[in-house]
Amino acid sequence: MPKLRSTAAVCTALSALAATSMISGPAVAEPFSTAPCALHRADTHHSEGVDTWNSDYTRPTGVRDAVMIFLSFPDSAPRTTPAELAADHFPATSRYYQQASYGRFTLRPHPLRHWLRMPRPSTAYAMKRDWGAEDRAAYLRDAFAVADKEVDFSRYQVVYLVADPDAPGVDSDATKVVNLDTPVHVDGADIRRVVTVFEKHPPDRLVLAHETGHVFDLPDLYHRPVDGKGDWDTYVGDWDLMGSQFGLSPDLFAWHKWKLGWLDPRQVVCVRGARPTRLTLEPLEAGPGIPAQGTAGAPAFGLGHGVKLAIVRTGPDSALGFEARGAAGNDRATCRQGVLVYRIRSGAESGGGPVEVVDAHPHTEACWENSVYPALADAPVALGESFTVPGEGVRVEVEGRTASGAWTVRITPGVGGG
Repeated sequence: MPKLRSTAAVCTALSALAATSMISGPAVAEPFSTAPCALHRADTHHSEGVDTWNSDYTRPTGVRDAVMIFLSFPDSAPRTTPAELAADHFPATSRYYQQASYGRFTLRPHPLRHWLRMPRPSTAYAMKRDWGAEDRAAYLRDAFAVADKEVDFSRYQVVYLVADPDAPGVDSDATKVVNLDTPVHVDGADIRRVVTVFEKHPPDRLVLAHETGHVFDLPDLYHRPVDGKGDWDTYVGDWDLMGSQFGLSPDLFAWHKWKLGWLDPRQVVCVRGARPTRLTLEPLEAGPGIPAQGTAGAPAFGLGHGVKLAIVRTGPDSALGFEARGAAGNDRATCRQGVLVYRIRSGAESGGGPVEVVDAHPHTEACWENSVYPALADAPVALGESFTVPGEGVRVEVEGRTASGAWTVRITPGVGGG
């Protein structure tokens, strides 16, 4: 069936839209998990609840196709080629998600091979991090108008709009996901969000992987200071891509892998009651055919199907997560290995601390030369150590390692305030 184009319809829809980083109101929920420790998905933006999946978002399982559209401007001649800019982000972004999902998700890029000329100078769009809604809507309206002549949007689940990084009006700090209050209907598809890319060449490390995480309903885990000054990484430090793409351990938390559908139900254990529970935690990074670091420093195989996440429910919308982190896969540059503990709050907004790493060594720091936040770089509970979570009275003891590199732990809820 031939593709029916309607640039006028695109322009009309975008002229009326309010481009915003928030989505108003909850979407229809799709059943996801009924486990006792699966927090309820709240109405907040990018809620960490995992009992349902937000149907407004594409679920990153199987193969998902992404189009990369390269936009130039009449006030600047590009000094790079679309192929060079595509290579800045792929295959690195696809490789990251292939590793993080244990092969359950493939992000397949489809970059255009040539520039598309925007109708107005780059300076006319007033690009910046906190972009005004009218300027942002004008940019999207013009971009869709020029792209719809060549792109069949019905074929893609992810849309990247990549601006000429050398144009004078392009601000690299403006790279972000734009969520649309009213989806743009084009080529028979509803486009609800767009990744606007303004990165320099070469770009920041894993920046596109971070922004793509928002496309799949993952929140920002960094803390943005009110005045823009100060440390942004106080919530999770190096320990998740959604905190910092520069982190030494940027693999996604096991909680996020559960949310995205990359963990089987049997790989998540809900620890309840007051009696100790002893279990074996596989390294987060190890998947079928993916080696984990063994106890003697040699790669250990045979992992991938065991328990990745232990959870202790601490309230109606809160829980503690326990997972083993090692120096392999996306975390191969990690600073310290061990069992990482973190708090999850399903009602907290993106950027408002929905996940916070608990520091098992609050009086020390590590890897100050390359960690994004050295105070949390040594946060995991190491082999032979025990730790009681402050304010929760939940105790974790890391008792040993198996021959394959898994961690044996004992978790005791309700041992008294810490």
